[in-house]
Amino acid sequence: MTETAADAPDFTEIDVWVFDLDNTLYAPSCNLFAQIDVKMRAFIGELLGIDGDEAYRLQKQYYRDHGTTLAGLMAIHGVEPERFLDFVHNIDVSVVPPNPDLAAALERLPGRRLVFTNGTVAHATRVLTQIGIHDHVEDIFDIVHADFIPKPKQETFERFVRNHAIEPARAAMFEDLDRNLAPAHALGMTTVLVRDVNGHADPAVRGWGDAPHDAEHVHYRTDDLAKFLSTIRLRSP
Repeated sequence: MTETAADAPDFTEIDVWVFDLDNTLYAPSCNLFAQIDVKMRAFIGELLGIDGDEAYRLQKQYYRDHGTTLAGLMAIHGVEPERFLDFVHNIDVSVVPPNPDLAAALERLPGRRLVFTNGTVAHATRVLTQIGIHDHVEDIFDIVHADFIPKPKQETFERFVRNHAIEPARAAMFEDLDRNLAPAHALGMTTVLVRDVNGHADPAVRGWGDAPHDAEHVHYRTDDLAKFLSTIRLRSP
């Protein structure tokens, strides 16, 4: 059966578009986040005087238990967040290819386009510029704006919504981590899981298991964000 415009996902009520950054606005196959992974492991190893395997284990444990590795390091070891963030984001973003199709898809979206990331504004700005979509984003809400309380904490989503005066029923959120869509869904947003066909980019995250296909907090799924955005139904100009 040939898909018609009427069959396309209906986003006609949406005028705020919220995007996670890493592994969402670029394909995980470029391995940008793998660079951050290596830097985090090195930071933990040096901080605690442990070998790479143990540093990796702790990194993923903190990530799972606290939302981000940084949150675990702050809570358990009193790490200064700026020191950690400056170190792990000192990476080569040139591995991310420009994406003119995504730029065109973003440009057609009505209303506001925001980035909501557990990274920093500086990191997001470098990546968005490399992709070629920085001019299509109105603002970036980062881990500093969140007072270092990461997604998926509900209070951080509520802070994000307040700071940007968002009506959740008119917002859509795009994420590569399904657990980060649960608070968005609870607030009333439309949710889209952006996931590579091979599963999450991080093998450790793949091991946690994905949301079942009937999970109520995931409304749509796609492995091609630009294509998805270019085919959804939008409100009339």
